[in-house]
Amino acid sequence: MTRQDHPATAYEARIRRVMRHIVDTPDGDLSLDALADVAAMSRFHFHRVYVAMTGETVAQAVRRLRLHRAGKWLVQGAEPVELIAARVGYANAQSFNRAFKAHYGITPLAFRTAGQADRMTLTLRKGDPAMYRVEIRSCAPARLAALPHKGDYHQIARAFTELAAIFSARGLWLQARGMAAIYYDSPADTPEPDLRSAAGILVEADFAMPEDLQDIPLPDGDRLDLTFKGAYAGLPAAWDHAYGVALPESGRMPADSPSFEVYLNDPTDTPPEALLTEIHVPMLG
Repeated sequence: MTRQDHPATAYEARIRRVMRHIVDTPDGDLSLDALADVAAMSRFHFHRVYVAMTGETVAQAVRRLRLHRAGKWLVQGAEPVELIAARVGYANAQSFNRAFKAHYGITPLAFRTAGQADRMTLTLRKGDPAMYRVEIRSCAPARLAALPHKGDYHQIARAFTELAAIFSARGLWLQARGMAAIYYDSPADTPEPDLRSAAGILVEADFAMPEDLQDIPLPDGDRLDLTFKGAYAGLPAAWDHAYGVALPESGRMPADSPSFEVYLNDPTDTPPEALLTEIHVPMLG
């Protein structure tokens, strides 16, 4: 198989298209949603793919590529710094000067005097060499009885504790089919207080949902499933592998719905090294 025929090439092309767009329109709308549109990728998945494949967040890429373009204009022309700042999307010269010096270590004027612009790099990250079991499965629809959680993802255990207490107090455990969590945002691009997630228990279609719990549907269809064995601290690397290696190599695109984790054993009676977690990424047909 040639490089051009490799399934991951389609993902690489999308990432490079986003990078070129940032460079070509540095004063445009470079929000996460706008760049997901450029990549023609679901907003639920674009940021995870970008981070996993490049090693930098979308916000970091926007800042770096804007400043790269500014550096080229500083060296190749004589426009005032204030004008260049506006051309690369900065509201004023002061904020531009601070960002430029933080990135390059010198002021824009000193950079212009030095007369040497940096080269723009489009290097993509190498895949994680760790081995995971990955498969694409056709799944039936499912439901979560869930409680929302906002903030640090590592604190979602509080929502699970409350959810477990509800199921215990109301005698609902016989109707439980497992535990799962949905993480709606990327920690790389979302401030910690704004991270949205949900702690859930898988239930059957005829489950009578209590009014104080969220009824979250998990749609049917194909899913890319990655199985991770080990302590939960290793899950970020598993997510990177799912989005940076397994998904591109599948040659298929993710669907416009969030990914989620399913926990196959109980951390209260299972050693950390034996914990099994599945990462599910909904796929387009």
